[in-house]
Amino acid sequence: MIKKGIILAGGKGTRMSPLTKAVNKQLLPIYDKPLIYYPLSILMLAKIKDILIIVNEGQLDQYKKLIPNGKNLGINITFKEQDKPRGLPDAFIIGDSFIKNDNVAMILGDNFFYGQNLTKLLLECSKIKSGAKIILHSVQNPELFGVAKINNRNKKILKIVEKPKNFVSNLAITGLYFFDNNVIEYAKKLKPSKRGELEIIDLLKQYKNKNKLYAESIGRGGAWLDTGSISDYYKTSAFVQAVENRQGLKIACLEEISLFNGWIGKKEILNQISFYGNCEYSSYLRKLLKTK
Repeated sequence: MIKKGIILAGGKGTRMSPLTKAVNKQLLPIYDKPLIYYPLSILMLAKIKDILIIVNEGQLDQYKKLIPNGKNLGINITFKEQDKPRGLPDAFIIGDSFIKNDNVAMILGDNFFYGQNLTKLLLECSKIKSGAKIILHSVQNPELFGVAKINNRNKKILKIVEKPKNFVSNLAITGLYFFDNNVIEYAKKLKPSKRGELEIIDLLKQYKNKNKLYAESIGRGGAWLDTGSISDYYKTSAFVQAVENRQGLKIACLEEISLFNGWIGKKEILNQISFYGNCEYSSYLRKLLKTK
């Protein structure tokens, strides 16, 4: 099982400016929770307890006020600052001493995932021992994404193209990845692209060239949303509001996931209620204690 995960929560968030001039995008609310809760919940659903969050230089204190070290959730959270964006693979260079000899999952801090069988999919992906696995989701406008063409029989990647001008596939590469330990070495060998950053597509191609790049799909019953633009950000918030209000269940309730996993108990839930104060989220946590 993959035991370590990275959340890449740096970047300038220029597509959401001026909102992101004062506050990091991952700390803005998606309905009733900070955006960072959603990618963090994905790693926790995959039973990953050791998590590195990479943040912009100078923004560390903002995160530590919200999730200081993860002990309140029964997990271990480490923070590292990034002085400037250098591309997604830079996360594995920054996180070298955190990853050590383990395999690792990485999720982008502005990605949102939802689906009935999502937990089962995540647990299956976290079993990877060799190679890399990416998560795909069908989209209407593949020309705006990195896309993958796959062999449906063995789920191996046949071709990956960044923002294809001609149709290759409608399966977009989402911001959730599972890698073996070779990812550190491969990332360090990458050279910056024309835009001056290390490219995740180039990293994935190293695995593909060795015939070790696989894919899983969220499927028609699931949802993947990128909250990087103002429009998509509010669409995601509306989606969460609609689902939560209809079901009476919260998406990305970190304490609920930890309680279900057996990582925390009643004492920690009560501490979290005290931390959040008198709010709807605390009321939900109180209900958890009654049903547990």
